[in-house]
Amino acid sequence: MQSWDEAPAVLTGLIGKGIGASRSPALHEREGAEQGLRLVYRLIDLDILRLGPEALPELLLAASRLGFAGVNITFPCKQAVIPFLDELSADAAALGAVNTVVLKDGRRIGHNTDCSGFAEGFRRGLPDAPRGHVVQLGAGGAGAAVAHALLTEGTGKLSISDTDQARAEALVADLCARFGVGRAAAVDDLAGTVKTADGLVNCTPVGMTKLPGLPLAAALLLPHLWVADIVYFPLETELLRLARARGCRTLDGGGMAVFQAVGAFRLFTGREPDAVRMLKHFAQMSTATEGARAA
Repeated sequence: MQSWDEAPAVLTGLIGKGIGASRSPALHEREGAEQGLRLVYRLIDLDILRLGPEALPELLLAASRLGFAGVNITFPCKQAVIPFLDELSADAAALGAVNTVVLKDGRRIGHNTDCSGFAEGFRRGLPDAPRGHVVQLGAGGAGAAVAHALLTEGTGKLSISDTDQARAEALVADLCARFGVGRAAAVDDLAGTVKTADGLVNCTPVGMTKLPGLPLAAALLLPHLWVADIVYFPLETELLRLARARGCRTLDGGGMAVFQAVGAFRLFTGREPDAVRMLKHFAQMSTATEGARAA
C-alpha cells in the first residue's frame, strides 16, 4: 500500500478579495485525499495582503515558482487576470473571464469552469423552470459565465442589469453576436423589466457575508419569479430568504460552487473527481455552518 509520504503532491490555491469563508480549500483537499493525493489548497486573500488586482503578475509568478499546479481566480480578478496569461481555453476566450489558471511547463493557461458549473447546478436545481425571459443582475466575470450558461440552457431573452451600464452593454453586444440579435438586452428600467420576467439571477457579490444586503429592491421580488443566487456563503442570502417568503422558487449558489470546483479539480490534477461525493461534502459543511450559527 502507498504511504501518505509517497502519495503524489498537488499545490493549488485561490486568488481573490475577502475569501476567508471560501469552502474551496475543504472541497479540493477532501477530494484529493479520497483520491490518494496530498493536495494542499491555499487562500491568497488580497484583502489580507492589502493588494489589488494589479498584483496579479507578481502573484502568478510566485505561484509558478513555488510549484503550484494552478490557482482559482475570483472577484475582482476574473477579467483582470487575462492579460497576464499565455493562453485561454475556448470557453474562457468566448466569455472573456477566467476562474481557473493552470500552471504548467512555465505557461499560464486560463480556463472557465463557472459556466459549466452554473449550468449543471441550474439543470439539477430548477429543471423545469420557465426560461422565456430572465433578468440577470451583474455583468462581471461571473456574470459573463452565467449569461452564457443561461442562453445555452434555452433562455429566450436575457435582460442584464449592472451598476456599470457600459459593462452591461458590452456583455450584451458579445452575447448577441454569439447567440443572435435580440437574445440579450441591457436593462434601463429594472422594475418594469422584472415584472415581465420568468426568473431572476443575482451575479453580483451583494449578499456575501462581507457585502450583506439586497442587490435590488425587495418590492421587486414578485411571487411568479424563480430566483437564483450565485453567492454561496451564506448559502441562504437575504435575497433568497425574502424571495422564498414571497412565494418564489429559489436556487442557492451551492450547485455552481461545487460544479465549478469539479471542473477545476480535473484541470489541476488530471484526475476525474467524484461529483456526488463533493456535493455530499459541501452539504455537510453547509449543515455544520448553519448549526454553528443557530447555536
